[in-house]
Amino acid sequence: MADNAGERGGFRGGFGAGGRGGRGRGRGRGRGRGRGARGKSEDKEWVPVTKLGRLVKDMKIKTLEEIYLYSLPIKESEIIDFFLGSGLKDEVLKIMPVQKQTRAGQRTRFKAFVAIGDYNGHVGLGVKCSKEVATAIRGAIILAKLSIVPVRRGYWGNKIGKPHTVPCKVTGRCGSVLVRLIPAPRGTGIVSAPVPKKLLMMAGIDDCYTSARGCTATLGNFAKATFDAISKTYSYLTPDLWKETVFTKSPYQVQYTQGGCKNIIPEAKEFNTWMDLCCVLVDRKVIFHFVCVCK
Repeated sequence: MADNAGERGGFRGGFGAGGRGGRGRGRGRGRGRGRGARGKSEDKEWVPVTKLGRLVKDMKIKTLEEIYLYSLPIKESEIIDFFLGSGLKDEVLKIMPVQKQTRAGQRTRFKAFVAIGDYNGHVGLGVKCSKEVATAIRGAIILAKLSIVPVRRGYWGNKIGKPHTVPCKVTGRCGSVLVRLIPAPRGTGIVSAPVPKKLLMMAGIDDCYTSARGCTATLGNFAKATFDAISKTYSYLTPDLWKETVFTKSPYQVQYTQGGCKNIIPEAKEFNTWMDLCCVLVDRKVIFHFVCVCK
């Protein structure tokens, strides 16, 4: 028993199997043995773990717009891949080191900003921080897929051809940065800084004026403010989306103007002229007041 314990490094932790030169299974910062089969895990068949994922895989939900219609939360990035997988393009906007002061010194991690879109009405933005650059980018892509929003496009002037610009002026902000998107004529292009331009292109907007204020040098806030403005295109109810108001008769009018009052009050048969009927309920009794207007 003691010999076996000695071979394993004793009862106080030791250095793993084989002494100091062993592989070790501790919580150190080395790569370890768990990162080799990353490609195989990506090729595995998707097994959904949420109710929405199961509905999507069983083809009960046909399009991504059905999910947006009922405001269902998307918890699995594979749902986005299922609908937009072939058309999605991602781009790393920035990778920046961030530090935290600890008792042992400074701890450095890497923060990745990733934009993703299909250039046809869907765009997302993801931010992830991790010890390694590759892990941060991979996590930011997943978060960007989960944050994908639909983009409403419209016209500047006459409605000719396909929608090409934002439907109205929209404003988004994050921190001190304020970004305003303004509709532009066809052929104008995207008049903006490089960061909003990438997001607007991925959203499928061809022509747009932009206006920005605040500390736009902070790329994270600049990108988030632009994404906030793009997501508000479907939040604003423009007059062309107003439902037509159809005026219907009240229950009193329906009941007492289609001959119903004549059955209740015999005296009403004597009137052959137009009448304005007012109904007052007092102590469970219906009192009718007839105002006759002679022809």
